[in-house]
Amino acid sequence: MDAVRFDPIRLQPGHLSRPRSHERRRCESIESTSYPEKGSCVLVEEETRTWIVESRADSEVETVMAATALICDTEPWKDLKEHINVIEKTHLRDLMNDLDRCQSMMVEFDGIILDYSRQRARLDTMEKLFKLAEAADLRKKIDSMCNGEHINSTENRSVLHIALRAPRDKVICSDGKNVVPNVWDVLDKIKDFSDRVRSGSWVGATGKALKDVVAIGIGGSFLGPLFVHTALQTDPEAADCANGRQLRFLANVDPVDVARNLKGLNPETTLVVVVSKTFTTAETMLNARTMREWISSALGAQAVAKHMVAVSTNLTLVEKFGIDPANAFAFWDWVGGRYSVCSAVGVLPLSLQYGFPIVEKFLRGASNIDNHFYSTSFERNLPVLLGLLSVWNVTFLGYPARAILPYAQALEKLAPHIQQVSMESNGKGVSIDGVPLPFEAGEIDFGEPGTNGQHSFYQLIHQGRVIPCDFIGSIKSQQPIYLKGEVVSNHDELMSNFFAQPDALAYGKSPEQLLHENVPDHLIPHKTFSGNRPSLSLLLPSLDAYNIGQLLAIYEHRIAVEGFIWGINSFDQWGVELGKVLATQVRKQLHLSRTEGGPVRGFNFSTTTLLTKYLEVEPGNPSDSTVLPRI
Repeated sequence: MDAVRFDPIRLQPGHLSRPRSHERRRCESIESTSYPEKGSCVLVEEETRTWIVESRADSEVETVMAATALICDTEPWKDLKEHINVIEKTHLRDLMNDLDRCQSMMVEFDGIILDYSRQRARLDTMEKLFKLAEAADLRKKIDSMCNGEHINSTENRSVLHIALRAPRDKVICSDGKNVVPNVWDVLDKIKDFSDRVRSGSWVGATGKALKDVVAIGIGGSFLGPLFVHTALQTDPEAADCANGRQLRFLANVDPVDVARNLKGLNPETTLVVVVSKTFTTAETMLNARTMREWISSALGAQAVAKHMVAVSTNLTLVEKFGIDPANAFAFWDWVGGRYSVCSAVGVLPLSLQYGFPIVEKFLRGASNIDNHFYSTSFERNLPVLLGLLSVWNVTFLGYPARAILPYAQALEKLAPHIQQVSMESNGKGVSIDGVPLPFEAGEIDFGEPGTNGQHSFYQLIHQGRVIPCDFIGSIKSQQPIYLKGEVVSNHDELMSNFFAQPDALAYGKSPEQLLHENVPDHLIPHKTFSGNRPSLSLLLPSLDAYNIGQLLAIYEHRIAVEGFIWGINSFDQWGVELGKVLATQVRKQLHLSRTEGGPVRGFNFSTTTLLTKYLEVEPGNPSDSTVLPRI
């Protein structure tokens, strides 16, 4: 029997280890492998698939048991793998004829309807997925998250974005302390500040009211708030509250983004919100310094304290920057960036634009789904059903992508936001215990509002690659239009496509149908639609602040469910770090070359060549002068 090999470097006291190989070698008995230089011994037991690390140091023995097996080692997983053969023999044309099945695959909660009958799944498929959820301890993992346990193990943190929108009387603990009162302290502070700005009692350095807000942040400090802002802009109630005000988001370090955000703004009437937990994020702080220069060059350095506020926990750097620490709004390390839209990150700029009551309505919608997610049986649980179906599509049926297709222009920034939440959360190649995954996890998310997307990439999803689709629509339009003499209203025209596209993907069009329609033989291959392409439909009652909060929470929890099933950590993001480190080296080289004319050193041939070519062009201004955008 071959010995199971381990990486001896990883066998430290208290450290959990597993075989490096994707393929778990079966052991007929307990196998021992020693590494004298590390004082470690590893025992592998076949029955429980448990790895034990013994570490001998100073004659003491410490034994640590590793976590249980990967989800792919369980019987429900293997059962689903075999079930693929059954599903491959079916077609959605036939599945859609099963009335009982279709009725069972429609779920309604608080006016939201989920129809997943056009998924390549039978009723027994769903039963197998629910058994997989049991094998993955999904209920326990949901409880652990909601109870404040440190499920983000690599950063030793709780994951409690649900606390950001919890009612005042809710008790949600992290490290033994109820965090909800702290959340409401910040929310009350935001309400007070935004009320003062909006009423004109807080004014700028020259005494003028602050009507325009520029929020500086990147990633989760930008995409979520932008999604909500874009969705609220055309909601009648929110639009009335935002009358005469502007909210802009500055994220990209590209100076063009600065120029576009500054266009048409007056420093005297502009308030800048700098969003950075540590106040060290490179792109955000360079943009913040740029905006500070824009304000101080026009109004004087003393104006910064009246025109800039912060969302941060680093009060020392906030004050050093020139912002009054009293105007810093806190959030916590149990809030991941991509889950922070319900914190001061999103609530502050959105409250400045729309008023706190509108934002509170949005928070109540998200909290409504939090309660549904926590308390509803899996068979009727919207995020759980969506998450299990995503696992089925990605890992079992082999569809790596998902198209997010809102039939609502107000949701045009939904797909970019979910891109980050999903791909940063579940873009992992190892389990939460650090074991390489022998299966595919994570999804490639993209999307565009209908009907725009129909004239863009729908060709591919109808006749090219199979990409499961999320169709999202609303019963009521934010801005209804009726034209005399038209067959239907504008919203009815939009929703006609919302209802038709899923059926087109499911049923397709066969060669026999085309022959019956007298299509020329040479065109039949080109006009054939194979169908059998999965989709699901989410129909919302409307798109007010409450519904937008619900939609956000549905996707957040759906993504968590996927990670819980795959057994990965959906709440860290180490994959974004390496590029930042390498960029620091390039930044130092550019500074050296610009100021001292130093040659490019320490890079590979390709990077050296490109950097040298880039540096051949003069920067266009002395390095000791300030130049702001000319737009």
